[in-house]
Amino acid sequence: MASQNPEQKFLEVIKPHSNYEFIGRTKYWVGLSILLTAVTIAMVFLNAYVIKSRGHFLNWGVDFRGGSEILIEFSRDVDVQKVREALAEAGFHDADVVKYGDPTKQQWNYLVRVGAVSVLSEKQAKQIHETMAKVGDASLRRVDWTEGGDKVYLRYDKAVEPSLLQNSLKAMGVNATQVQGFGRADDNTYEVTLVGLDTEIRRSLEAKLGAGAVAAIPKVDSVGAKAGNQLKADGVKSLLYAILLIMVYIAFRFDLRYGPGTVVALVHDAVITIGAFAVTYKEFSLTTVAAVLTIIGFSMNDTVVVFDRIRENAARYRDRRFDRVVNQSINETLSRTIWTSATVFFVTLAMNIWGVGVIRDFAFAMNVGVIVGTYSSIFIASPILIWLNEKFMANQRKQQRQPRRPQRDDGEPEGL
Repeated sequence: MASQNPEQKFLEVIKPHSNYEFIGRTKYWVGLSILLTAVTIAMVFLNAYVIKSRGHFLNWGVDFRGGSEILIEFSRDVDVQKVREALAEAGFHDADVVKYGDPTKQQWNYLVRVGAVSVLSEKQAKQIHETMAKVGDASLRRVDWTEGGDKVYLRYDKAVEPSLLQNSLKAMGVNATQVQGFGRADDNTYEVTLVGLDTEIRRSLEAKLGAGAVAAIPKVDSVGAKAGNQLKADGVKSLLYAILLIMVYIAFRFDLRYGPGTVVALVHDAVITIGAFAVTYKEFSLTTVAAVLTIIGFSMNDTVVVFDRIRENAARYRDRRFDRVVNQSINETLSRTIWTSATVFFVTLAMNIWGVGVIRDFAFAMNVGVIVGTYSSIFIASPILIWLNEKFMANQRKQQRQPRRPQRDDGEPEGL
């Protein structure tokens, strides 16, 4: 049996010594990137100001916009659409319902996301100011509620009977389990403890689907609006810090000609991935931010591999034009790039097809990011490197052409 050639023991998609033209068509690919970036920016503003059914720059998840994520266990199989209808009738019109579990094991679990953190809606909060401004001869001075919305504080200028407050709230559709004062003669503030969000949702579902339809609600996670805004700011900071640290790494790993192309490619990948979420209006959550950070790392790794080969070949083939060296280096690393990208892409594609909830959103971001990250290493980072190298070499040639003034014997230029 013939011995195996060590140089052919790895399968290569691209045959060795291939010479596909990449750099010569740079203007078309850069033009495509500019177009996609423009579409991203335009779509973000269309979502916020033009498309009324959307109303936000991105479809912020519960992490960012504030809201609640509720795990509901049903006692029998229930149609997802009926669950949505029941929640909509209860006032939760933005409910997102995802079904999972194993019906063969009699497990009917549903993950419900709603924009509310309590049973007290904004409309009802405004109504409290208007309807309860005057109770008997007492005037309402101030209304406050906790971040989670489970308690409301009503401050009057005179004492009010708690049962009267509770009945007034019930007439507005606000269910309170307890209304109590602080027990001080000089403080006419009353603490209203509202019915829990899980209790209200259970009541709404069983009114529509029948008593006993909900077996249990084991988990309720809520994020207030202030916390959501803070998470947004932290998400932006995490992306900026990641790009800054990568810039520092590239500065040590390569010289200044290589750094800008890498950074521009990373920003390009993040923007286009976010643009995909703006166009499809898929939910953008903390999990998506994690996916974008992963994409940045993946793209940087791919760009570093290409740049390493460019640096090696630039030292080896000093007599060649630099753009030809770059094109050859891309061809030499192309097989490795395709295999690496394909393995990540197909794994996350499977997650995108069969996953649910935030797993699918993460996989979607990775699918887009792998394609864009591979593309940017070749068609964004490399052309910027060529442009900067031309500027660098032009400056060197300019300095070499400058005539040196003749020196006198004492070392001073003549004419002084």
